Amino acid sequence: MVLLLNRDHPFLVQLGARVRALRKQRGWSRRDLAARTDISERFLADVEAGSANPSVLRLLTLAAAFELDLPSLLTKPVPDASLHIALLGLRGAGKSTVGPLLAARLGCPFVELDGRIEATTGLQIGEIFQMHGEAYYRATERSVLAQELGGPPAVLAVGGGLVTDPHSFSLLRSRARTVWLRAAPEEHWHRVLAQGDTRPMADNDRAFVDLRRILDDREPLYRLADVVVETSQRGVDEVVEQVEQALAAAGDPA
Repeated sequence: MVLLLNRDHPFLVQLGARVRALRKQRGWSRRDLAARTDISERFLADVEAGSANPSVLRLLTLAAAFELDLPSLLTKPVPDASLHIALLGLRGAGKSTVGPLLAARLGCPFVELDGRIEATTGLQIGEIFQMHGEAYYRATERSVLAQELGGPPAVLAVGGGLVTDPHSFSLLRSRARTVWLRAAPEEHWHRVLAQGDTRPMADNDRAFVDLRRILDDREPLYRLADVVVETSQRGVDEVVEQVEQALAAAGDPA
């Protein structure tokens, strides 16, 4: 028995949505994809519309262009390419490590919000708190966040305390898919020490107790994230894979 797929068959429509989403994730025009695959723009337009039935060789060419194998091209859900992805969690959650790898896999930029704040103010984060206080930092954070969310989709690593600012957190949740990188307090502590950064618990004998308190206080806010991924006792590549899968499972719009 031979199965013939007619135009607008559900499989072809889903394939077209995947190809379109993968292309947009990488910021490519249809002309860019045509140049990478030697497939005409007109045929690619038909593929994305679900009205073309590409050969196996063309499917292999498309998969190679997206650095995927054929089964992944045909079946792997694709996260929404129109929204930012925001990584939440305390310092030591793995945002700065997971973020660039996730962004590379999704074909979009990685932005560390604290880095943008430092570039905007000309001060290190610690200096901002010391010289101007938390209120000034939060106001700057809100301004920089709004600017970043107005730009092209990116993976954003935001400060651990952003969730405590209702305005910033509401804005973030409206414009980004949020991911809480959850870890046990002990994991946070060891990672922070390995980074040589115990702010804001520096010179505090009760630093670990304070860290647990901060995590307990913020956990209800972190739990509002669209996706929660456990990072304790897991390698970076495994966490990145789980974040990508969780985002896809949480919603795969056409």
